Amino acid sequence: MSATDGTTENVGGFEAFVPEPLMPIWNRFQAVQRFRETYGETYTNVLEGIVAVILTSGFLYWLFLFLIAGG
Repeated sequence: MSATDGTTENVGGFEAFVPEPLMPIWNRFQAVQRFRETYGETYTNVLEGIVAVILTSGFLYWLFLFLIAGG
């Protein structure tokens, strides 16, 4: 008999430790973790693209103000 035979059959996650009033928060946390596991790489790439566009736009706006409007 192996040391791992049947030892994890009835083991729960953090649900066993999280108090009942905090379960809605825990369920939301689990939903976010499932989303990250499923779409993590794509989600990260999209967010990086959005941040890059926003930063570039801000820099170009600042450059416009500095060179054209400030003169």
